[in-house]
Amino acid sequence: MTVARTLTAVRRTLMGLFGLQLTVAVALSLVDSYRRRGKRPKPFPVTRPGSVPVGDGEITTYTFGRDLYDDMLAAIDGAKKQILFETYIWKGDEIGWKFKTALAAAADRGVDVHCIYDGFANMVVSPAFKRFPPSLKVLRYPVWTAGFRIWDLRRYGRNHRKMLVVDEEVAFLGGYNIGSAYATEWRDTHVRITGPGVWDMKRAFADFWNLNRHHRLRRNDRPLLLETASDWDPQIRIHKNIPRQWNFPIRSMYLEAINRASLNIWLTTAYFLPDQDFVDALAEAARRGVDVRILLPLKSNHIVADWISRGYYGQLLTAGARILRFKDAMVHAKTATIDGNWSTVGTANIDRLSLQGNYEINLEVIDPEFAAVMEAVFATDESNCLELTLSEWEARDLNRKFTESFLAPLRPLL
Repeated sequence: MTVARTLTAVRRTLMGLFGLQLTVAVALSLVDSYRRRGKRPKPFPVTRPGSVPVGDGEITTYTFGRDLYDDMLAAIDGAKKQILFETYIWKGDEIGWKFKTALAAAADRGVDVHCIYDGFANMVVSPAFKRFPPSLKVLRYPVWTAGFRIWDLRRYGRNHRKMLVVDEEVAFLGGYNIGSAYATEWRDTHVRITGPGVWDMKRAFADFWNLNRHHRLRRNDRPLLLETASDWDPQIRIHKNIPRQWNFPIRSMYLEAINRASLNIWLTTAYFLPDQDFVDALAEAARRGVDVRILLPLKSNHIVADWISRGYYGQLLTAGARILRFKDAMVHAKTATIDGNWSTVGTANIDRLSLQGNYEINLEVIDPEFAAVMEAVFATDESNCLELTLSEWEARDLNRKFTESFLAPLRPLL
């Protein structure tokens, strides 16, 4: 009887502690949201779009949303046969309407238009905006995807991908969602690719559509079938996280590249909540003399993620890694470049949700010219950063240390 009472008391204590941690996390988010009201991000340095040849195609890099949206809308307006459009967030604002109108106009002139967006990420978007003409084939990835299989962890991943493929000519991929704030206020990275890589993007879209098309309200459409091109480019690869199949190659891609690094690892991410193996790989690289730099937002749009991510700073700084904090605006890019040869741009953050939870897509490029572009982008961003030193980190007050430790158990949720 005593043992049973003890176990009950322990369970209640743990549940109470977990509830308190969640309460603190919610309170921090509410306070941070209140403090942000009316505040506008300040201007930040950007790198103009630049193109380099890679294999049999070309890659153009964007670091400012307005430049990207102009080219995406131009591609949609010029489409002749097919448009495959996918986004995580699709705001019902001026930019969101521009995309919706352009896609509808393309469908009206006979283009086959498929659209995918995530239902959970767009819960606050007006229902009127989410009513689409029947000429558009729209898949709203549902808020609740597990159905009655609540025990099946493979069914809880969100669709965090952002991509556009037009005909067989051009594809866009990266961190940008669709919305007016992202056009000028957020610092993100996207790429435009041509050549054989476009076919890999088409297949990635078709795979997701066919896996989830039963969620569509209009179910009279057939599976999305694509003719497969025989050519492929050995310098680029598309990596897709597919939680339904328990397949997460993006994490493995990162770890392999980090473990091979001998000169430098320059990594940019919006949210830094890696598992311990990922932290160990970065720390070991720094200890063997690799120039490891991690560029993060000084203050992200998710304050709880900021507090929890700081728990890794001590290990990395002690090992010799550098932590750079982007000021005045939210940096939302998910990129890395290593040893002047390897680079990645995509949708996956360095956190559990992206690396071992959500549907994500990343482009991997092995090419020195493209790596040089990514290094130039990183250097521009670094000019707008405050570096966190080990002495500064060790001198933080007890209140910060306590909050970091108290919230640490929430890491597996993020």
